[in-house]
Amino acid sequence: RANENRKTGKASAAAAEIITSMKIISSQIFERFDNLIFGMSAKIVSASDNFSNNMSLSINDDPERVLKNRKTFFENLGLQIENVAYQKQIHGDKISYVTEGGFAGQSDALTTDKTNLGIAISTADCVAVFIYDVKEKVIAGIHSGWRGTELKIVRKSLKYLNSKFNSQSENLNVYLAPSISQRNYEVGREVAIKFKEKYILRLNGKMFLDVAQINYDALIDFGIPAGQIEKSELCSFDTQYLHSYRRDGKNSGRAFAMLAMRGKY
Repeated sequence: RANENRKTGKASAAAAEIITSMKIISSQIFERFDNLIFGMSAKIVSASDNFSNNMSLSINDDPERVLKNRKTFFENLGLQIENVAYQKQIHGDKISYVTEGGFAGQSDALTTDKTNLGIAISTADCVAVFIYDVKEKVIAGIHSGWRGTELKIVRKSLKYLNSKFNSQSENLNVYLAPSISQRNYEVGREVAIKFKEKYILRLNGKMFLDVAQINYDALIDFGIPAGQIEKSELCSFDTQYLHSYRRDGKNSGRAFAMLAMRGKY
């Protein structure tokens, strides 16, 4: 096992992301809770192709191999593939409530209060945000690229949790999974002008957007204590065992990050 210590956003508590021999990234903030299952898949760097350990059926990869990858990943975390819900992510702000595994339609956020049901978010640079309500026993998984971030999908998901489950900010624990760092995320002016100047780095005539920080700030603005937010500092572009569309283009695979609550069957 390799252990990497990372800062928890702007919080004082240290976070740890652990890469296991099964190529799974874990979250220290979720490891505080015995009833949670969390993991994010990673590439096998020594493999001969970039699709190594790819979890997406939407790219030019062998479907049988993808399903085998998913099955192995979920089973390593203790769940069967049929007990994990996933969605077709459309870079929007639709939020879905799921009660069973399998395909959940088109949306960019999944929520559930069911135990032994995983919710999976696909990513290859975009920010994946996972939320656990320790009091109401609810989880959420959110896909937030720049379009979803512009649409404020994280804030809308928080409001949804409050409305549907009475989730209160002080009871929420959050993990922002590895995503592309600002220094590697160049955007055009048409994208940059959609966000506050403080999230734009201007360097050598180029503009770079900090999507992860925008989402982190949305959590803080909602009232979630900084000590209950873990923001990964791993950059998908720079980290060879992570999939990155910006780095690999059409040759990039996709990762799955999955959160579930344990319960009696």
